[in-house]
Amino acid sequence: MENRRTFIKKSGLFLAAATLPYPGLLAAQPAKKLGVALVGLGYYSTNLLAPALQKTDYCELRGIVTGSPEKIPKWQKQYGIKDANVYNYENMDSIANNNDIDVIYVVLPNSMHAEYAIKAANAGKHVWCEKPMAKTAEECRSIIDACNKNKVKLSIGYRMQHEANTQTIMKWAETKPFGAIKGLKANAGFYGTNISPWRLDKEMGGGAMYDMGVYSLNGARYSTGMEPVAVSATQTTSRPEMFDEVDETTIFTLEFPEGITAHCRTSFGENMNRLDINCANGGYYLDPFQAYSGVKGRASDGTILEPFGKNQQAVQMDDDALAIINNRPVLVPGEEGLKDIVIVEKIYESASKDGQRLSL
Repeated sequence: MENRRTFIKKSGLFLAAATLPYPGLLAAQPAKKLGVALVGLGYYSTNLLAPALQKTDYCELRGIVTGSPEKIPKWQKQYGIKDANVYNYENMDSIANNNDIDVIYVVLPNSMHAEYAIKAANAGKHVWCEKPMAKTAEECRSIIDACNKNKVKLSIGYRMQHEANTQTIMKWAETKPFGAIKGLKANAGFYGTNISPWRLDKEMGGGAMYDMGVYSLNGARYSTGMEPVAVSATQTTSRPEMFDEVDETTIFTLEFPEGITAHCRTSFGENMNRLDINCANGGYYLDPFQAYSGVKGRASDGTILEPFGKNQQAVQMDDDALAIINNRPVLVPGEEGLKDIVIVEKIYESASKDGQRLSL
């Protein structure tokens, strides 16, 4: 628990709640737009989610939850956030009384997802939680239970499942235009030298498998439209001085029904970003398959999957907002995040047993 406490203390957990009205607050927005509060103002919130919210049609950035008081003035100035919509980790529960906020988006280190997603649900707000959903399957189930108990919607931030070319791949898993799927490869990774400290911390949910590996795992599942029945895995590192607690590289094999095998690889020490599906009568690929933009591919019959021009995060958040507005199921529910983490736990178990094949 010490690492988690250190993270929160360094983030300025005990920031006093601001109460004075902010002079530059935004004018009232159309009722169709949902107010979103971002929990955690790290790279993904700052560089991707907040800018993407400016491009959405059905939601807008109205609040922030942060333990870094020095960040608040810039966020308020840039996005017109009222003082009354600024929270810290300690007083976040009081967001329950704020009608400006409809959705809380949890964008924190993996080990903190469950605690703050549950806080969000208990505050009566819809919950968007970044991937991976949590560190353990037990934590995932606790988030699902909290959202069900409070009758709020829960969506996991698998943006790729909202992306047009990825959705084509998912459709082909059902229609099989190139015959039965025989096997696939899913590789996701990058060579990192300046990796966030928490991603190197085992207790906080660090490691390549939790971070990049979930892309490979989820890609294998949505490319086949099936659930794996067995897994085997190994983990290695070429920089033990840096990766002394977590995996730098994880190689895992997923066995699916109908004899389909997925060979997957993920790493913080290797640049790779490709999804290949081999079928009885050809095949297709996406390269890159999980980049923030420019996802593209090609099929063996010459079909070209051109890059989709829209902002991925904006599409994801609008899809999730519409599910709330229209009271229909979300595209990527908590159960989807849970399925991945059940497998991730087995991957780590297999790696600890020298690659032993484990049934799922």
